[in-house]
Amino acid sequence: DGKLSFDEFKAYFDDGVLSGEELHELFHTIDTHNTDNLDTEELCEYFSQHLGEYENVLSVLEDLNMTILKAMDKTKKDYQEASNLEQFVTRFLLKETLNQLQSLQSSLECAMETTEEQTRQERQGPTKPEVLSVEWPRKRSARRLQRNNSLVPTSPQFSTAFSNVCNCSLFLFSKGWIEEDSQWMTQINRLQKLIDRLEKKDLKLEPFEEEVLEENARPHILIVQRQMSVIEEEREPFRVALKQYVESAATQAGCLHVSIQKLPSDSRFIVYEFWENSNAWNSHLQMNYSKTFQKSNVDFLETPELITTMLVP
Repeated sequence: DGKLSFDEFKAYFDDGVLSGEELHELFHTIDTHNTDNLDTEELCEYFSQHLGEYENVLSVLEDLNMTILKAMDKTKKDYQEASNLEQFVTRFLLKETLNQLQSLQSSLECAMETTEEQTRQERQGPTKPEVLSVEWPRKRSARRLQRNNSLVPTSPQFSTAFSNVCNCSLFLFSKGWIEEDSQWMTQINRLQKLIDRLEKKDLKLEPFEEEVLEENARPHILIVQRQMSVIEEEREPFRVALKQYVESAATQAGCLHVSIQKLPSDSRFIVYEFWENSNAWNSHLQMNYSKTFQKSNVDFLETPELITTMLVP
């Protein structure tokens, strides 16, 4: 509707580092009109005061965007009528432009991940986690630097090949972002060496064996993973409800083990439950303590909980 409520602001700007209180304070700092909503003018006014060196970066990106769009428009008009050689050159330029943008994106993603990780470490310090902590995979953690699918921007081969085709400012722009002595490149090179070492290792796979179960063999154990994102204001009552639930579940005859993991930088809890079989799990769901916990979660959770089950011999 042209403005952001706090919930919308939090959903977009929450980076997993700032706490709910800090986001709330930031929201009211930007809300200079004191309307409990942020409009475009307020957002632009706030961020424009903190652009610094990135004002030039965003300006160059805007010009780059317009330049690429003009090139795309001309390519669409001229490509079909061009000769085979001209079409080949056009395809090469498109491919290398894409590779350069992906190289720049990879550098930026690496910088973002490193700064976020440094911030999390500074905030957490040497203190021990509340329960048992695990590293939750973030969106960018699955991204990988692209290898062996394009020429490295700083390599002589790329410089020679690309300069022979055209004096492309995009190459100079991208090259300026990569400094071999920078912290990012140091970390990337270390990771590259580790990956190369792993790729050279010979895999020793066990021979395939077929397991034949006896008729009276023990049934499969059911492992249940429950992920719950808790509303920050409801965290304490949720802890009480969760504790009562775990204590009750652990006393059930078919329950083998229950454990809780609290992610240190997130209001997310993960519960692992091990049950003798599916029937034991289904009976547990029908118990009053389980139904009570499910009903309370309607008020405690930001989103419906995610349940994953797996049968293992």
